[in-house]
Amino acid sequence: MTSEQPKDVESSNPAAEGGVAAVDRAFSILTAFDIDQSSLSLAEIARRTGLYKSTILRLITSLELAGFVRRLPDGNYAVGPEPLRLAQIYQTSFRLRDVIYPILESITEESGETSSFYVLDNGSRVVLFRVEPKRAVRFSIHEGARFSLQAGASGKVLRAFSKLQDPALAQERNQFWAASSGERDPETASVSVPVFAVGYEFKGALTLSGPAERFNKQQMDAAIAMLLRNAAIATSALGGNDQELVKASRNL
Repeated sequence: MTSEQPKDVESSNPAAEGGVAAVDRAFSILTAFDIDQSSLSLAEIARRTGLYKSTILRLITSLELAGFVRRLPDGNYAVGPEPLRLAQIYQTSFRLRDVIYPILESITEESGETSSFYVLDNGSRVVLFRVEPKRAVRFSIHEGARFSLQAGASGKVLRAFSKLQDPALAQERNQFWAASSGERDPETASVSVPVFAVGYEFKGALTLSGPAERFNKQQMDAAIAMLLRNAAIATSALGGNDQELVKASRNL
């Protein structure tokens, strides 16, 4: 399918650009952007969305005015500043940053690796917060990045402790941690543990990631113990019961 034969063919009815249809098309333009390619040409947006270029140009004018999209000097388009403002509101709405971020800073300072906090969102794992080390060789990810639930230690924790309750992850639920090596990136390893709030409400996955060569068994065990200790601190700060996490750290 090409941009000249879009999957979402415009209706000849002028009203088709109004209401829900226009909103859906505008969202499809925004979701066409990704971290790997920060700016897109009109032709590439058309290819990725399946929309007519004329439709994109009409909608993108409104997106520019609202700050969601900006036009670059070379004529390509990039994401504007408004999503960053909304992302900050989204983070604040969780009321987790004041608890989680200092813990991530402490974990990264102690380990020298990238620490992150993942949440489950619409069938994906999303980096809500992250802290990177100062060392040159590190695992670099971005807040807001979205990944599959089917790979990585954080994906396992989210599947094991959320409402999904994946039966294949009974061991991870029993031990309160998950590990992975090379599942998403062949050169990366990670360890992840759950964080809870009041009433055993699962809040997300506290995760440590780095080059696989720095995660041998001894280093992995140390990382698990450190994460469980910090997850207990986070859980207690959020009003949850940290006893299971403390017990899990003693069982290592």
